[in-house]
Amino acid sequence: MKRMITGSGSWSNSQAAYGEAWYWDKRYTIEAGGAPFDWYQKYPSLAPLLHLYIPLHHRVLVVGCGNSAFSEGMVNDGYSEVFNIDISSVVVEAMQKKYSSSQKLKYMKMDVRDMSAFEAGSFDAIVDKGTLDSMLCGHNSRENAAKMLEEVDRVLKDRGVYILVTYGAPNYRLRLLKNSCSWTIKLHVIDKLLSEETTERRAWDLTCPVPLNDDGISAEAALGNNPDVHYIYVCIKDESCRQNKKHEFTS
Repeated sequence: MKRMITGSGSWSNSQAAYGEAWYWDKRYTIEAGGAPFDWYQKYPSLAPLLHLYIPLHHRVLVVGCGNSAFSEGMVNDGYSEVFNIDISSVVVEAMQKKYSSSQKLKYMKMDVRDMSAFEAGSFDAIVDKGTLDSMLCGHNSRENAAKMLEEVDRVLKDRGVYILVTYGAPNYRLRLLKNSCSWTIKLHVIDKLLSEETTERRAWDLTCPVPLNDDGISAEAALGNNPDVHYIYVCIKDESCRQNKKHEFTS
């Protein structure tokens, strides 16, 4: 779950290094011993959505895990097998030590652009809170994002689900998702500022999909201009779509 800069100003050197292991090693070394941090949303906030799409017995991969407590929350909630990867050896070693007694939580150093240590179709679900966004802030952003999504698609089982939590609105994210893989995509949203502890009523129902057409205009119409939300793309791998595309291309 990586640190994001969402403003429109010029990029700093650190922003351009978001896809580099050395950057995160340095950052996690500086922050060693600090409290866990979750980017975008904590587990209790997203749990209702995960329950909707990921059964407790499914094998789950969390990419760009950092020092987040998100996966611990999943296991405490009943998920039986949660793998976690991060490009930083510093944070992975720390998390391996922290959860050394857990049989349900596994941590590995791995670049999400090359997950060759996992066989094709290894996971029922993949959760991403900010890692794709991180790729899109770095050097060669589009190329790196495409590599990541190709690997996500490869290690997912057919009908497996990729849950992407992002600040990227449909007009920015849909084309990237559709060009990279064959998905059936649903869109959910959650308020940025409301936490699981608040008693204030949420503006959006997390478990109800937002209307979504191919260009995302329907979602913009439903949500209004610049809604203060995180977008959650639920991408269901669909091999039949891939086969149909191949048939259209060759016919």
